[in-house]
Amino acid sequence: MNEESSKHYAPTEINLHAKSRLMSISFEDGARFELPCEYLRVFSKAATLDASILGKEGVNIERIEPQGQYAIRIVFDDGHDTGIYSWDTLYSLGANRQANWAEYLNHLEGLGYQRQEPEGAAKRVRLLYFSWLAKKLRKESEEVTLPATITTVQGLLTWLGQRRKGAEVLFTADRLRATVNRQFAEGFTKLREGDEIGLVPNSPTPPATPDLV
Repeated sequence: MNEESSKHYAPTEINLHAKSRLMSISFEDGARFELPCEYLRVFSKAATLDASILGKEGVNIERIEPQGQYAIRIVFDDGHDTGIYSWDTLYSLGANRQANWAEYLNHLEGLGYQRQEPEGAAKRVRLLYFSWLAKKLRKESEEVTLPATITTVQGLLTWLGQRRKGAEVLFTADRLRATVNRQFAEGFTKLREGDEIGLVPNSPTPPATPDLV
């Protein structure tokens, strides 16, 4: 696992979203991370990336217990209760989530295991914006957590169009081509945790829109 110094930042808030199987954590420096229960279970200090990580897609957290002023103990519903997560570890897991997740998926593939996306789970994905879309949004990329109800490319486009007033016209299916992990995708293409999704305008001419709110 790729380690990154947290400079000993302490968290200001920790919340468990059991329905989405997600733990959110905010730190003193303003960083905020959303960490799936599956990710925390697999990258527990007491776990190793071997056959023991198989079948953890639907794992959830039963409770979070403070460990002094420096860490928490996470008790998972699969019986794993020996994972102690220091503030530094949690910060590093948040900062390096994309690289760690890719490592995890590579290990699953190497073990011949096909990961199944759990029902009702939120997904963290990376969005890449191109051409006039990047100019309209004033950004070329962002990482977002999709609601559990957003499972396809078409659902993503609808959701993006509803996030900001005036954005609907930017995200219609006839204006954009989508790629998922650098492969062109259809509206029905399923989205998974850790996907990289590119949104490429079909035309060099942007639609006339008011300023986004």
